[in-house]
Amino acid sequence: MTEELTFKVPTMADLSAAGKEPEILFWVGCAGSFDDRYKKVTVSFAKILNKIGVDFAVLGTEEACTGDPARRAGNEFSFQMLAMQNIEVLNSYGIKRIVTACPHCFNTLKNEYPELGGNYDVVHHSEYLQELLDTGRLVVKGGGFKGEKITFHDSCYLGRANDVFEAPRELIKALDAELVEMKRCRSNGLCCGAGGGQMFKEPETGKKDVNVERIEDALETGAKTIAVGCPFCMTMMSDGVKNKEREHEVKVFDLAELLLEHI
Repeated sequence: MTEELTFKVPTMADLSAAGKEPEILFWVGCAGSFDDRYKKVTVSFAKILNKIGVDFAVLGTEEACTGDPARRAGNEFSFQMLAMQNIEVLNSYGIKRIVTACPHCFNTLKNEYPELGGNYDVVHHSEYLQELLDTGRLVVKGGGFKGEKITFHDSCYLGRANDVFEAPRELIKALDAELVEMKRCRSNGLCCGAGGGQMFKEPETGKKDVNVERIEDALETGAKTIAVGCPFCMTMMSDGVKNKEREHEVKVFDLAELLLEHI
């Protein structure tokens, strides 16, 4: 991942040794660290933060999986082991604010870590980018998507689980794009098919895979760009486009990738 960066991203260990504290901790997550497609999102978000002067840091090798997939799959023991390990690290650095591009990490850190002693201000990267936009720190050069349609797929853990619906849409509107909604969106959105641990197993027998059903919703809008804010959704929606053999004309991008080219 770092080979695409022309600047050094400090770790919390680096800053702690220098007696400094970052404005935010960027929680990269498993997908953002290891999935080749979502590494590009990690790089894009880091470039945005660096370009506008946000003082941020990562945990680096001290960051472990939040335990979300383990808990969803029913392995509560593994979840608590991972959670306690992360909480010990986060608390040792006195972390106050965490920003992550993964709704699964976001939901777990925000809603499930407090009962184990991990209390932090956790925001999804779409919320943070909107905050930067609203305060004038992030300035988007509109017009790049003038006349183009973009549809946004609501991640379950971002939308229905945490009521974050407006931030992603405000970012798309800032690009001067025409936001076209799918017939099932916002609180009525349809899962991409990866939640509940389904990302890591083959689907059960049925008439149609969930991600194929969902991509049909997206294609019906006529948009050539599908925006997402989740690594699981990125994989499932991209696979859905390939299933329909439309990958040459319909592209799936994270919100950070769309913004980076226009700031």
